Amino acid sequence: MRDIAKAMGMEAASLYNHIDSKQSILSELLLNIAKEFTDGMAAVQSMEIPSIKKLEALVSLHVRLTVQYNDSISLIPGEWVHLEGKSIREFTKLRDHYELAFKDIMKECIKEGSLRDQNIEITSFSILSTLRWLYSWFSKNKNIDVHILEEEMIQSLIYGLKATNID
Repeated sequence: MRDIAKAMGMEAASLYNHIDSKQSILSELLLNIAKEFTDGMAAVQSMEIPSIKKLEALVSLHVRLTVQYNDSISLIPGEWVHLEGKSIREFTKLRDHYELAFKDIMKECIKEGSLRDQNIEITSFSILSTLRWLYSWFSKNKNIDVHILEEEMIQSLIYGLKATNID
């Protein structure tokens, strides 16, 4: 409850004056952030740009949402499993849809020749895991310029660490 109260900007004891239950708060926070991601994905998918630029836009989306909603995003890795009923079904549907769309964009990148032909499951897991846990790193490094963070994440996650002149 303390984490949820912090994410909402209030004391834990005050929460029950404003909500029905812990479940409704958790549902509200997690579904709202999941919708931010899926709305962002829809916007990126509708862009008339090469797929590699869409992938860059998705990394930027994760960085921006992490910076803007750091406390809410911190709930995702461990708290979504506590959702119940309709809320957990909706959350997992949104998450699964997002991950599938992310993989589809990666497949398009491979088709276009902008990414190496690698195992999509492993590569998407690696990228999304890093982005999913960005909130933890960012909470200790809030002084970093957001634009630098976006660019560095794009460069390392999409383009890798290998120097172009090394075989």
